[in-house]
Amino acid sequence: MKVLRMAKGLGIEDLYKLTLVSDPKLSPNDSHVAFTVTRLDEGKDTYVSNIWILNLKTEEYSPFTSGGSDKTPFWSPDGKYIAFTSSRKLKEKERGVELWVKPLGRESEGRLLHTFKGGILDFDWNPDGKSMLVVSQVGEPDDDVKFIDRIPFWFNGMGLTYKTFSHVFQVDFYSGNVEQLTEGEYQVLTTRWSPDGKKIAYVTSEIEEKPYLNYLYIYDVETGEKTRVPDLTINVYSIAWSPDGKYIAIKGTDLSRGYATHANIYLMDTTSYDVENITVNIDKDLVNPANSDVRGPSMGRPLQWIGNDIYFHLADGGAVHLYKWNKKDGFKPIITGELVVDDYSVGRNSVIATIMDPVNPPEIYIFKKGTLKVLTHFNDFLLGKRKLQVPEKFTFKASDGETIEGWILKPVDYKEGGKYPALLEIHGGPATTYGYGFMHEFHVLSNEGYVIIFTNPRGSSGYSEDFKDIRGKYGERDYLDLMEAVEYVTKSYNFIDKSKLGVLGGSYGGFMTNWIVTHTDKFKAAVTQRSISNWISFYGTTDIGFHFGPDQIGGNFDAHFWTSDEIFERYWSMSPLKYIKNAKTPLLIIHSEQDYRCWLDQALQIYTTLKIRKIPTKLVIFPNENHDLSRSGKPKHRTIRLKEIINWFNKYLKEENKGG
Repeated sequence: MKVLRMAKGLGIEDLYKLTLVSDPKLSPNDSHVAFTVTRLDEGKDTYVSNIWILNLKTEEYSPFTSGGSDKTPFWSPDGKYIAFTSSRKLKEKERGVELWVKPLGRESEGRLLHTFKGGILDFDWNPDGKSMLVVSQVGEPDDDVKFIDRIPFWFNGMGLTYKTFSHVFQVDFYSGNVEQLTEGEYQVLTTRWSPDGKKIAYVTSEIEEKPYLNYLYIYDVETGEKTRVPDLTINVYSIAWSPDGKYIAIKGTDLSRGYATHANIYLMDTTSYDVENITVNIDKDLVNPANSDVRGPSMGRPLQWIGNDIYFHLADGGAVHLYKWNKKDGFKPIITGELVVDDYSVGRNSVIATIMDPVNPPEIYIFKKGTLKVLTHFNDFLLGKRKLQVPEKFTFKASDGETIEGWILKPVDYKEGGKYPALLEIHGGPATTYGYGFMHEFHVLSNEGYVIIFTNPRGSSGYSEDFKDIRGKYGERDYLDLMEAVEYVTKSYNFIDKSKLGVLGGSYGGFMTNWIVTHTDKFKAAVTQRSISNWISFYGTTDIGFHFGPDQIGGNFDAHFWTSDEIFERYWSMSPLKYIKNAKTPLLIIHSEQDYRCWLDQALQIYTTLKIRKIPTKLVIFPNENHDLSRSGKPKHRTIRLKEIINWFNKYLKEENKGG
């Protein structure tokens, strides 16, 4: 008799077998979808991406390009061409991003229009199809001695930026000639053509010490005149013109509660410049804050105005939904459920989107006539051979009466009556969420025999502004929410071994891991990643420290640590390093050498102190990586990171490998 064996769960090496599907764009006639397919190449230790085309009539899909670095497709207005970015002609270590166009339905490599040495940060076709807008950086740092007179002097993922500024360029479709439309010592964040092609809207950040204050300009193409919209005080995320050109929709925040303020949708009259907040009564964040480590490259449109309808994300607990608004009907949910809507593209009769859930990485879906249907199946072959546990949602009342959401992921080899070690995962942000995003890391740890606990404590997005706002209170209510979550699940789920608990997190989750190990001995092992240990040094060494620190730790944008003894003490009191004498938990510290969001000094300070104190600790530094190591680092580095995490917890939490 043949014995059937249960398929194993996802392993570390399965990262190379997953396909990352991203950035779908619907053609102007709603007949085809262009999207990016990315795979991790183990041999070359890189990402290989190409543009694919999906025929909506036959539902068949196939590669459109084969350059190996092709991504972010954009249809020409007539649907005959696709523009995309690439680096196929660049030499090794050569800076820049190439802009290509390729005709649909023809065997052609495509045509290189221009190589932008400063990369391509944003893109938009002219409605007449004769030119395009590109946002790219100009300038570069000094070759030898660095003469710095601006902040931030570097930026995560970009390197030294003290002499670089992003600006709008117009590229001629036929000749490839490039004209720079804006100039000066400021940053252009995004740009869009008006529907008639006569005007260009663009958003700037002009005050170096206050990058959160943005300005909206209207550029007259014929005269070259640039008009700044007066009295607009919104931190702008994205913009979209109305089809008649009379309005511009703006997604952003008025910063009334600093970075804890929810994103709203504003309508600006392009004649009077009057601005109306149309989502003022929705106490939810209109963004996609969901965590996932299987996303591909994207230059999607998070705000779209099609016909009379404005489309946008809405974060709802651990889910991210797609909503729309129009003047007649108000708000209406479009795609909802226990899922995350990532990129989307709206047509006349349907919506195309990449959607994921806890056991399915992003694939292309179509929403039409009230029905949601999956169209691509890149990951079916792998997931059909693997056993993945489905997370179980739980809720509990925190000690102050607030309802907290969380999820439990059982080990792949779970058996009734067994006892298993458990790991508390803490997300970054703090204004992001766990829930219905796909996390390869979680399934790998589940496959290793761990229970995974993940929650959305105070500070998370997806809930009310009151829930999200922990400015000046880091390590207080958020810490209690996490500890009370652990207490709740250990009492409610008898398969968790209370004596074998671990904790890990990155960025804000790394800060909180550091805070936990300096405030409790509840956990037998911990892993802190891209973390913060000292808010005072964070302030002056990172790309966002000089404004994020004052807002989140000081309580407002003007609460710099040096402005008063009281505020200085607040920064220090919220720094885990202050309480390092209490730490006893074995701590693995993972950090990237070029992490300019939470600089390496944060790891070095806590590591050195623990070594002096003879607390079991280990520091792993990844060269040529930044804050996004776990999501987009070199494939080899991503697998090494996971192996180090597993080895650390196995050493201290598994009975057969007890550590000291």
